[in-house]
Amino acid sequence: MCGIVAYVGEKDAYEVLIKGLKRLEYRGYDSAGIAMIDNPGEFLHYKCKGKVSNLEEFIGEQSKKGSIGIGHTRWATHGPANDVNAHPHVSGDGKLALIHNGIIENYDVLKKELGKRGHEFKSDTDTEVLIHLIEEVKKNEAVSLFEAVRLALNEVIGAYAIVVIDKDNPRELIAAKKSSPLVIGMGDDDFYIGSDATPIVEYTNNVVYLEDGEIAHVSLDTGLKIKQLDNQEITPSIQELQIKLEALEKGGYEHFMLKEIFEQPKTIMDCMRGRVNAQKGHVSLGGISEYKDKILAAPRIIIIACGTSWHAGLVGEYLIEDLARIPVEVEYASEFRYRNPIINENDIVLAISQSGETADTLAAIKLAKEKGATILGICNVVGSTISRETHAGSYTHAGPEVGVASTKAFTAQVTVLSLLALMLAKEKGAVEASKLNRLLFELESIPEKVEEALKTDGICRFIADIYMNASNALYLGRGSSFPVALEGALKLKEISYIHAEGYPAAEMKHGPIALIDEEMPVFVVATKGASYEKVLSNIQEVKARKGKVIVISSKGDETIREMADHYIEIPHTEDMFIPLLATIPFQLLSYHIAVMRECNVDQPRNLAKSVTVE
Repeated sequence: MCGIVAYVGEKDAYEVLIKGLKRLEYRGYDSAGIAMIDNPGEFLHYKCKGKVSNLEEFIGEQSKKGSIGIGHTRWATHGPANDVNAHPHVSGDGKLALIHNGIIENYDVLKKELGKRGHEFKSDTDTEVLIHLIEEVKKNEAVSLFEAVRLALNEVIGAYAIVVIDKDNPRELIAAKKSSPLVIGMGDDDFYIGSDATPIVEYTNNVVYLEDGEIAHVSLDTGLKIKQLDNQEITPSIQELQIKLEALEKGGYEHFMLKEIFEQPKTIMDCMRGRVNAQKGHVSLGGISEYKDKILAAPRIIIIACGTSWHAGLVGEYLIEDLARIPVEVEYASEFRYRNPIINENDIVLAISQSGETADTLAAIKLAKEKGATILGICNVVGSTISRETHAGSYTHAGPEVGVASTKAFTAQVTVLSLLALMLAKEKGAVEASKLNRLLFELESIPEKVEEALKTDGICRFIADIYMNASNALYLGRGSSFPVALEGALKLKEISYIHAEGYPAAEMKHGPIALIDEEMPVFVVATKGASYEKVLSNIQEVKARKGKVIVISSKGDETIREMADHYIEIPHTEDMFIPLLATIPFQLLSYHIAVMRECNVDQPRNLAKSVTVE
């Protein structure tokens, strides 16, 4: 959530900031702003509600001079989305400016105390309270800005990634992090700061990831110095970015989401590369393989995730229990630590997150680590917090996913979970060698079959035109296709704002069937497999109530042709790999419906790509 970009150097700060804010738009936001220092003692401070384009229009021909500045895209938490609540926020004396991602939980207590000391506040935000606190400490203790920020943060409860500038010192930035990501880019003679690497990659591949409880002094005179909040000095660890600039461009597609849908044959192949060789009967997952004995001996695996990653975890539950015969529980990370869960030191906790920065998932990881469990991770972003906080894990190698509605990240996560299930099954001897080899060969063929599934784009567009004005929709599936139904419904809700629900097909009779009438589109995964006949019966139940049935079926299924109002054919595959194919038409349907409804596909309202607040 929210986006941070900052710069100090010899370049035109405005161009760096605006371009960086545009690269951060995918994170989701409702207002934007920048603050720059033109000459010592003078701020250029612009902010407004709406998009970065609104900010550019607002600034217009006003001064844009300056070689140091901070920029921010805000996703509202404290206070509504408006011009006043937009960041940056300025101290009472007008000398300091701050941008902030996260939530200051004790802001109300701090605000009341600062009010007693004469501070007046213009906004409803917790962030403005923080910059006033820093101002108060700096004045009362007569210390440097760095020291004032360090002392102030010791009084703060909550999560934050912040950057602070002082208009009397146009050669330094102060940055700090706790439970919200922040990365510092090292140029030849300048520095860049971002909430992720997207605003930085154009300028440098050398970065430092701040850890929780660290504060950075970024100076053109003395370079980069990092301390912990307890004043202990830290030696910065410079890492090389893996992201490429061209991956952040649309590449000729109308939207990032469409581009990312069509990238899936490649991303699934990249995810499998070096990890599976059917000819040799090989399947392995790098860092996770080192913990295979511990996993095989574990009484259970607990999967924690949110949103689309939670749906991938549900698919993983089916795969791991079916193939490796290890009990699996799938938990919403946002609820996990609030129900006082029973976690033992022999448990394996598997955290799944596209960004690797999901706040609820990180909080669940922290709890599980305190209980002594072994923590593994599956995430997409190299160097992310989850990749650093887990004992081991696997990257999905899907590349940057800019569209807020996750597509290629889902199939990449399911691919890793498929590899994990097959690896554990092989090590445990839980499946016959002939079946294992058949599954490995089939998995290797999935990218080609996804390519074929993408050819349903035309029929998906045709069906989308028919149902674009639906008020509600129902998605049904059985077995590992049930999570696909959940994911299909989520995609429709996220980007087209049509209410939709995913259900196990057999559960339809226990409530949702009451909603079905001639206006209700019902999307069903009915591929040839173990539950095929049962799903056909569920379709008949819908038809008997005049519901409109749109079926994803196996290629050449004449029975479905006669039964469904519309059908979308995908290649035949093994039951366990159906989610990798069946989700493709659902993604395309949601995309085309959203476009036809003139929705903002890549940046749907109220949503953020990376949810870094609880």
